[in-house]
Amino acid sequence: MRLHPDKPGIRALGVAESFRQGQKRSVLAGVVMRSDSVVDGVALGKTEVGGDDATRSIASLVRRLRRNDINVLLVSGAILSLYNIVDADALSARTRLPVICLTYKETSGIEASIRRHFPEGAETKLEAYRRLGERAGVKLKTGHRVFVRTAGLDEGEAKGILDAFTLQGSVPEPVRVAKLLARAAMAWRS
Repeated sequence: MRLHPDKPGIRALGVAESFRQGQKRSVLAGVVMRSDSVVDGVALGKTEVGGDDATRSIASLVRRLRRNDINVLLVSGAILSLYNIVDADALSARTRLPVICLTYKETSGIEASIRRHFPEGAETKLEAYRRLGERAGVKLKTGHRVFVRTAGLDEGEAKGILDAFTLQGSVPEPVRVAKLLARAAMAWRS
């Protein structure tokens, strides 16, 4: 699918999560937002803390929305809920949407941390982590820098999408609102 980030009606689904130490499940929140910042859909889901179901859980969230007008999927992070790794390529294939997984800080990697948290089964997590590949740094129109992993679109298209949905700072509005929703749902659930 060809993306046109300058089109006023383009819609992104922002996905973010919230969890607390010691809980078995985290809350996933999805917010459908038009590029003119109008929210026109929300959904909640869950994923296992420390599990391997993040890709499947996000795809399920997309399906439950029953929308065919979403143009791109923006995921806050490629590693959710204590090392539950999102496979951007598989997520793009399952949802038939381009995917941008974004982070906001430069890091040196998490292999040692995975080994420490998962003394048994670390190799499976490490393989999934290595499949993510390298992140690309993108400087937004706001002057802030983010790091992305993409599937179904190139870095230039990703920058255009992120610029279209980022009003200030480094967090695109659909993701920012999804984070707020996930935190509120987690607080309510607790």
